[in-house]
Order: sequence, then C-alpha cells, then structure tokens
Amino acid sequence: MRKLGRFAIIIFVLFLTLSLMLTLFQEKFIFLPTQLPESYTYSFESDFEEFFLTSPDGAKLNALHFKTENPKGVILYFHGNAGDLSRWGRIARNFLDFEYDVIIMDYRGYGKSTGKRNESNLLKDAQLFYEHTTGLFPEHQIVIYGRSLGCSIGTHVASNNEIKKLILETPFFNLTDVAQDRFPFLPMKSILKYKLNSNEFIKKVQAPIRIFHGTEDRVVAYDSGKRLFKSIPITDKKMYTIEGGKHNDLDQFEVYWQGIRAELDN
Repeated sequence: MRKLGRFAIIIFVLFLTLSLMLTLFQEKFIFLPTQLPESYTYSFESDFEEFFLTSPDGAKLNALHFKTENPKGVILYFHGNAGDLSRWGRIARNFLDFEYDVIIMDYRGYGKSTGKRNESNLLKDAQLFYEHTTGLFPEHQIVIYGRSLGCSIGTHVASNNEIKKLILETPFFNLTDVAQDRFPFLPMKSILKYKLNSNEFIKKVQAPIRIFHGTEDRVVAYDSGKRLFKSIPITDKKMYTIEGGKHNDLDQFEVYWQGIRAELDN
C-alpha cells in the first residue's frame, strides 16, 4: 500500500511539473522561429521585393513580394511555425509558376520582424498585410494560403474579408486539439494561452475552401484536418487527401500539385 501511495505521489508531482513547464514555456513549444539581422540580404532566383509594415503598436514586420509578369491574382501566404523568410521564400515562390504574385510575411520574432507576440497581435498583423495586399489587387483576385500554424491565421483573415479562395495545407481543428493529441493526460484547454480556434474562424468564411492533408502526418494528425473540413458549413469545399503524405513533404506528391494546379487555374 505504501509503495502504491508513493507511486501515486510521484505521478502527481510529474503531472504538476509537466503542467507547469507547459504553462511557462508553451511559446517555445508552439513557435520555433529563427532570426535574421536587419542587414541580411535575401537571395532568390525569382524577381521579388522586400518590404516592412509597421503595426499600430510599433512592431516592424518583414515581408517579401514575389512578382510575375501579368499576374492573374496574388497568393497571400501564411507560413508554418518554424524558420524564417529565407526558408519560406523558397517554398512560396513555387506558386509563381501558376501566374500569381506571392506575398509572404514573417511573424513577430521571426526573421527580421520585431514586436511582442501573442494571439491577438498575430491575427491583427495578418489583417494588416491583407489590407496592404488590397492596395495592390482587388479582393476577388486574392487567394489566401495557410500552412500548418499559418492555416489558422489565414482562416481568421479569410473569415473577415471577401477573398477569392482559401487554401489550407496540413491544418488543425484548433491548437488545443493538436496539444491534446500530444499530451492526452494534461488539461491542455486550461494550459494553453494560444487557442487558434480554426474551427470557429472557418464558420464565417464565405469563399471556396480547399484543404490538403497527408494521411501519415505526425505533427498535425490527418484526423484533425478532417474534423476541420467536416466543420465547414458552406458547400463549396473540397479536401485533397494525400495518401502517405507527412507534414512537410506534400510537395513531393504529384496529386498535391495536380490539386494546386486545378485550384489556381480555375
């Protein structure tokens, strides 16, 4: 009995310790930025322009605008939780082949972007870049593309504006869903400061919605993306299931590019 009691105490202490660590250091689990000096020079094969926007609270937000001749629209791209524009720029520029310009920003604390990060600021910053984009293209030519963490941010922007289309790559139902999948024995709903309730944002999106998700995704479970898809109330929706696809390799599958081509050529 004593051994059982000691074991229970050990489990309880471990539970409290892990809960406390996740409460205090959750930003380090959610966000994995790399930083760049402001003097850093981007280098890409495609034509691009670097620019900064300043938020109302004074944060300087860095972005890239990749350009193509006679674009039929623009893709406003919200990237995942790791890296910076030196990496994501190489990925985003792939969409130039479909005759779209691409605008992609770095979140606060990523690359050259500054400012204090919280959920409210992330969403407001994304809207700031949307408004910048509307100064260059009419809304009916703006496609929002979100990847992983950026899916929730992009969905929030799409929910408040009249865009052409919303494309989501490896999205989650909400951040609590992802965290609970990782730590099923902890009260993640109470622990998380960041909610990123994509399932709530997406209910207000009126534009066509397309989801791409791999069945072998070990970062954001395929089932989480599937739940998000099922929560979409509008009928103009489609989910592309990439059999065998993981979290970071969907661009290695022809079915992914066939789907992207179909959606951007339409």
